Amino acid sequence: MIATLLRGLIGLIGTLSTLLALRIWSAPVQAAANLGLSGDGLLGHASLRADVAGFFGAAGLLSLAAAVRNDRKLLTAPLIMIALALSGRILTLALEGVTQPQIQPLVIEAVLVVLLAAGRRNLGSR
Repeated sequence: MIATLLRGLIGLIGTLSTLLALRIWSAPVQAAANLGLSGDGLLGHASLRADVAGFFGAAGLLSLAAAVRNDRKLLTAPLIMIALALSGRILTLALEGVTQPQIQPLVIEAVLVVLLAAGRRNLGSR
């Protein structure tokens, strides 16, 4: 029962992350603004598409594949990626202080780390 719920949640994470990557690829400036970023000029647009969308696309596709295949090993990379992103947010809080806009993505990433770690522990294909 828990493994089925985890697979569903991880599949949802994968789907939403992949959709975000597609959104950034199709409209990088608008999507970046929602993330507190700006992409100036063609290099900025390319960097948003390559770096930011690549991050979400990789994490999303691997999470989705893990849920579909019921394979815990596929969650290793997304777990590391999101954990490193969360570490960067915590470092920013420690060095620069807390602001209201920082809280939501920090909480989301913390929840994602917990869910991906639970999936890494409980999904199939040992």
